[in-house]
Amino acid sequence: MPKKFPTLTVDAVILKENSVVLIKRKKDPFKGMWAIPGGFVEWGETVEEAAIREAKEETGLDVEIEKLLGVYSEFGRDPRGHIISVCFLCKEIGGDLGAATDSEEARWFKLSELPELAFDHEKILGDVLKFLQS
Repeated sequence: MPKKFPTLTVDAVILKENSVVLIKRKKDPFKGMWAIPGGFVEWGETVEEAAIREAKEETGLDVEIEKLLGVYSEFGRDPRGHIISVCFLCKEIGGDLGAATDSEEARWFKLSELPELAFDHEKILGDVLKFLQS
């Protein structure tokens, strides 16, 4: 039996004041639910390049990475398998917010008024709040 290995993804937490950009997912899993912009790292791409690309593809925004928030690797965080996410705090530096190729909708949400979130994104945004309060 061949060995299985985890898959690598990124998440781009785009912050401005006390708000975060979320996207409404266009595909399963969690189709129609709100999520942090992110996706799979492509072959030959750094995680930083992947986060910037995924933010643009899903939100229409150009972003700059400010800080590594953390690595989320708990088995079961994604129903597609053992998927590890490198999560970055980012700031908007250009572009126009709106649904792009990989999302139905993109918009700002106050961190105090978040909708129900896909994956483990509630935990990730909880970590963002802890970071902002420190």
